Amino acid sequence: MSRIPVPASIEASPEAAQPLLHAVKKQLGVVPNLFRLVATSPAALEGYLGLNGALGKGTLDAPTRERIALAVAEINGCDYCLSAHSYLGKNLAKLSEAEIAANRNGGSTDPKADAAVRLAAKLVHARGQVSDDDLRAVRLAGYTDAQLIEIVLHVALNTLTNYVNEAFKTEIDFPVVTAKAAA
Repeated sequence: MSRIPVPASIEASPEAAQPLLHAVKKQLGVVPNLFRLVATSPAALEGYLGLNGALGKGTLDAPTRERIALAVAEINGCDYCLSAHSYLGKNLAKLSEAEIAANRNGGSTDPKADAAVRLAAKLVHARGQVSDDDLRAVRLAGYTDAQLIEIVLHVALNTLTNYVNEAFKTEIDFPVVTAKAAA
């Protein structure tokens, strides 16, 4: 059970958050518990959705974004995000079970994506303290400097949701996937 009451519906959410939640429902078909929880602070929901939306317009493709989300959730031990991104990775980004497993282990079966996921995992483990060689490896795999920035921001965005879900024990509303162990 969540440590903060999750509004039961869009209408039960703060008025300022309702248009944002309607947009989430239009995009996803449902409003997952995370969004309704964060809607407790309309400003926080607006900030989260703003960054998420902006990054969605970036140059990293959806499968790579899901790969990063899976790696970050596994490292941070966030079962909510791991469950959500396992579902989204499989059903929307069309990641295979083998790919999802590789992502959860901080890598990828795709050589180019492997560099991005490895950097994401290193960013989490080292709290942003990566080396020139770490960045060079991602550039050599074919990523641009703009994409390097996007990788770092996707790590930050996913860490944000991991922390929200872990701090408030958001009830999982996806098929449950459990992290192996928090790092």
